[in-house]
Amino acid sequence: MYFVYILQCNDNTLYTGVTTDLERRVKEHNDLKLGAKYTKIRRPVKLVYSKEFADRSTAMIEEARIKKLNRNEKLEIIENNL
Repeated sequence: MYFVYILQCNDNTLYTGVTTDLERRVKEHNDLKLGAKYTKIRRPVKLVYSKEFADRSTAMIEEARIKKLNRNEKLEIIENNL
């Protein structure tokens, strides 16, 4: 299983990514040196959205689609998921 996720950073910006282990990846973004450059200086981060996919290809297509959206469109995705 693959997950597309959106994190809300401490400065209220949004970060989108893909992972196979959601809990581990959020922890990496918050605690370890393995987090993305973008989130390292914006800690702590909070998971605000995730969606599960059966394969990597589909997850990466969805990640790319979300990354192209503006902030308001991403916030709509987050709100509709809750």
